[in-house]
Amino acid sequence: MAALETWEIILRLTAAMLAGGAIGLNRELHDKPIGLRTLGIVALATAMLVIGTDPDAINHGVSDGASRVIQGVLTGIGFLGAGVIVRSKQTKNVHGLTSAACVWLTACIGVVCALAAWRLLAIGLFLAFVLLLLGGRSERWMHHLLGGKSDGEDNPTDASVKDSKNARTTVE
Repeated sequence: MAALETWEIILRLTAAMLAGGAIGLNRELHDKPIGLRTLGIVALATAMLVIGTDPDAINHGVSDGASRVIQGVLTGIGFLGAGVIVRSKQTKNVHGLTSAACVWLTACIGVVCALAAWRLLAIGLFLAFVLLLLGGRSERWMHHLLGGKSDGEDNPTDASVKDSKNARTTVE
């Protein structure tokens, strides 16, 4: 079994970094707490780890050791994703779930690039960008069409939170 050629390692790592960076650029353009550098590094590091675990097995399927590394990375990356999830104290709304999912997606991109599964990368990236670019508009349209609550509406409990906050400031 021959180890990966240098050009092949460069190709796989560069593809991971660029694909992860593209997802990060989308998040950055939407003023989210993670961006091009963060997600580019997540995908690059994941690809490095998978290739470095068992470079010979990459050409012949994933070995048991590489499988365990991939499992550990995808589990552990949740901690980085959790760091971008924020819950507002006033409205109790949760923000950052899509960005957290993008962190996990970029770890998967790193694995896919390390395995040189180029069709899977192309199709997955295309679908991810369709969802990221059109998902928000589709959600708002479906809420409007089906009568769901829009993002701008307050919860009934929000008014009482605001009232109690105003009452505290006037008493203090």
